Order: sequence, then C-alpha cells, then structure tokens
Amino acid sequence: MKRFRTPALALAVIAVVALGFVLAEEKAPPKELTFDSKNGKVLFNHEKHLAAAKGDCKACHDTLFKQEKGDLGYKEGMHKKAEAAKTSCASCHVAGGAAFESKANCAKCHQKKAA
Repeated sequence: MKRFRTPALALAVIAVVALGFVLAEEKAPPKELTFDSKNGKVLFNHEKHLAAAKGDCKACHDTLFKQEKGDLGYKEGMHKKAEAAKTSCASCHVAGGAAFESKANCAKCHQKKAA
C-alpha cells in the first residue's frame, strides 16, 4: 500500500499546480466596453450586465456574443431585425424583455457626440 501512496501524492500535487496555472491565466472581464456608432459611442457596462445575469457568463456568451469584442450585429437599420429575432442586445432590450426596450431609449446606450 505504501508504494502506491507516493505516486498518488505526486499526481495530486501536479494536478493542484496545473489547476493553479489554469486559474491564473483566466482574464477578468472588462468593466466597460465602448463601441463606435454613427449615432454616438455606445458605452456597454459589462460589470452591470454581469451582475444582472447573476455572474452567469453563459447568459450571453457564446450564444449571443463571442467572448472577444467584435461586431454586435445591432447596427443602424438592424435594430428592428434584431428585435424581431431577439438576437444581440435585443435578446433582453426589447418590448417585454428582461431590460428596457431600445425603442425610444437611444440615449441610454448612445452617448451624444460633442458639438
């Protein structure tokens, strides 16, 4: 029995060290993201949305959005299309959705351009 204890202990130590490396490499999510838009920059408060999702990243990633910043699929002229399909931001930001409806609420996301 003693001869199995040392290899088992060594494997356990290796597993704990490997797990430490994996956890250390995980990046903290950004607190805020900015997207350029014809109607003014869109400021996305990631921290607030993550709290609303109760810390569940899978509420949005990778079903609605990729982990890395990219095209949202919610540009001018596409709001109605996304709202009808309940995709992108319109998964929640639509009439009857979990968050405020985007229609007539432009200033909640779009920051006015400086004159």
